[in-house]
Amino acid sequence: MKYLLALDQGTSSSRSIVFAPDGHIVAMAQREFRQIYPNPGWVEHDPLEIWSSQLATMREALENAKLQAQDIACVGITNQRETTVVWNRHTGQPIYNAIVWQDRRAEPVCARLREQGMASTVQEKTGLIIDAYFSGTKLQWILDHVPGARDMAAKGDLAFGTVDTWLIWQLTHGRVHATDVSNASRTMLMNVHTNQWDNTLLAMLDIPHSLMPQIHPSSSDFGQMDAQWLGHALPIGGVAGDQQSALFGQACWSAGQAKNTYGTGCFMLMHTGHEFQTSHNGLITTSAAQASTRPEFALEGSVFIGGAVVQWLRDGLHAFKNSSEVQALASSVPDAGGVVMVPAFTGLGAPYWNAEARGAIVGITRGTTMAHLARAALESIAFQSTALLQAMSRDAVQNGGQAVHELRVDGGACVNDLLMQIQADLLGIPVVRPAVIETTALGAAYLAGLHCGMYQSQQDLAQQWRAQATFEPRISRDQAQAQMTQWEHAVRQTTAA
Repeated sequence: MKYLLALDQGTSSSRSIVFAPDGHIVAMAQREFRQIYPNPGWVEHDPLEIWSSQLATMREALENAKLQAQDIACVGITNQRETTVVWNRHTGQPIYNAIVWQDRRAEPVCARLREQGMASTVQEKTGLIIDAYFSGTKLQWILDHVPGARDMAAKGDLAFGTVDTWLIWQLTHGRVHATDVSNASRTMLMNVHTNQWDNTLLAMLDIPHSLMPQIHPSSSDFGQMDAQWLGHALPIGGVAGDQQSALFGQACWSAGQAKNTYGTGCFMLMHTGHEFQTSHNGLITTSAAQASTRPEFALEGSVFIGGAVVQWLRDGLHAFKNSSEVQALASSVPDAGGVVMVPAFTGLGAPYWNAEARGAIVGITRGTTMAHLARAALESIAFQSTALLQAMSRDAVQNGGQAVHELRVDGGACVNDLLMQIQADLLGIPVVRPAVIETTALGAAYLAGLHCGMYQSQQDLAQQWRAQATFEPRISRDQAQAQMTQWEHAVRQTTAA
């Protein structure tokens, strides 16, 4: 039997997972790597550390599975999106650290672009709003601030890529400089209607076309992994940004199907089919992972700080030693005791889009304990996700569709039953957790499996999706609305001068 190897390169760790054809996990390996914070609001990674940690987990996962590289049919890659790497084409060396998706240093440039009236052009061409979140302004920052970078770019000596492109370059020993449509759609530089780099957008940020990778469908030929890495050359057949990959792994391929991934941030996507829809409720339109050249779209909302609020309680406040302890601590009180936490550590994402907002904890009394803060932290994840789904449902109805009727969930924090119950209570619809919660990696494996012929169609894959648990709402809609009103009041405190 042949297997699939998925490389899952995330914000805080690199992972590799070996999947059997039926989608179950055979083995996995994970390594964390450094987070670099040179200035307030700046977040960087060492690209060489990303690569070395990913390579180590690939080897470890095969070893844990007791398999050889020859047992792998195809490789899929999924990755943290928007994170920007620029390297020398001749030496393969990065010219600067990777600027991470959370990084806010390009906000002044974004403000200028908005003032220049570019917002509608960007939204029409890319589906995105102008924000420092996306790769384009990060790339411009590197070109403008690394000595000699502009000259090297003009000579064609530099290559740009999101993390998928960086890994493909390394895996193929510099033979392939490519990305997939889902990652390219996050750069603010690709026209999502044509799936091509847009000359107007490149000119807007003064970015030479020579830096840009080729764009392929998500299930496609991304070259051969060099034999030196695992002892045998392997085809790379699937690539997708982590959130589009999770949407694919959750078998959400029809308009109106939605998923939420609970990771460092939270990312909710609703498939809209082949129709490009402009959000009127603070969301963005993005390219979905696609197995053909025909564009597919999704509405997306991003919460910048999701599971990271639990890490902050652990590392910043020393509330517990392991993040897994948060559920027991939060469950030790019946509610948050009137405390509302808004973890706007790096601004607020959709649907608020406020880069200046900063975190707030409101409603503290002498009776407030660490348990109340833990509960408020979990609730903050669910509150932010509820605001997203409500915006998404409004968009769907305004575009002639239907409100989302169930939410499929994945990501590390979805194993927290208390969080999932709070989420269902606030949303008023079932929250469904699948049997395989590693849907981000599973999506990449499925895309690779489609390319290499392991699966004949997406219908084959839909048969494999299984629910593990369903959380039904337990409170009234009036109670849920009262809680959301309290949340929105707290959000307003984060921007009070």
